[in-house]
Amino acid sequence: TTMNTRSLSRRLTIVIPSKNEGIILYNCIQYITRQTRIDGVRVIIADVSDDNDSILWIKKAQADFKHILKITVIEGGYPAQGRLNGSQLVITPYVLFLDADILLTNPKIIEECLSYRKDLVTVPFSTDYPYRWVFRMFDMFQWLSSVLGTPFDVGGFQLWNTETYWKIGGYNPEELFAEDYSISQKVAPVDFKINRVQGTYTSGRRFENKGIMWMFRIMIKSYINRNNPEFFKHHHGYWD
Repeated sequence: TTMNTRSLSRRLTIVIPSKNEGIILYNCIQYITRQTRIDGVRVIIADVSDDNDSILWIKKAQADFKHILKITVIEGGYPAQGRLNGSQLVITPYVLFLDADILLTNPKIIEECLSYRKDLVTVPFSTDYPYRWVFRMFDMFQWLSSVLGTPFDVGGFQLWNTETYWKIGGYNPEELFAEDYSISQKVAPVDFKINRVQGTYTSGRRFENKGIMWMFRIMIKSYINRNNPEFFKHHHGYWD
């Protein structure tokens, strides 16, 4: 059928780690369904929810969007474990790791990112006032780390060439913290692309929970410890 040749379903699988995300995850998937040429794309939710409400929202998403997406739910864990579990089921040439609290408000984001044919593609995030400037600072840090030869791609949106992803070892389930940075810095800077496109929204809840200074401190620490695998195996209070 013509639909299939035009659809991204043969090229892309989306993996979303989640735990007790409730309606947030439902909204995330709803925005995915509005992406161009998304028909038939497989979405793997690696879930460890233990609250009933969240499990019901996932079931509702499966029911409401089954005419557009193929939604599979598997056992997850901490994000690295969840992403690894999901990636083991991927048979498409590209895999997008997306966090449950990310809303792709621009319908062309995924298709555009795929068009670069890079090993790893990411996008800048937007959030609510008063935290917007934090992400702009983060963009500078990301740009700088690329220039220094260690790409930094936040796990909220990581579009990988699947073959490259496995070549560098995939997600390490032992990593409980900054596992997104740990894996993204292994990509050659020339094969890494930051697509400066608007329309990737996330709430400011990470900053509300932890405080901005904490987030920046830990980001610098992650950079300093980039060659120290043990550093990433502790959660540094992130999940408290």
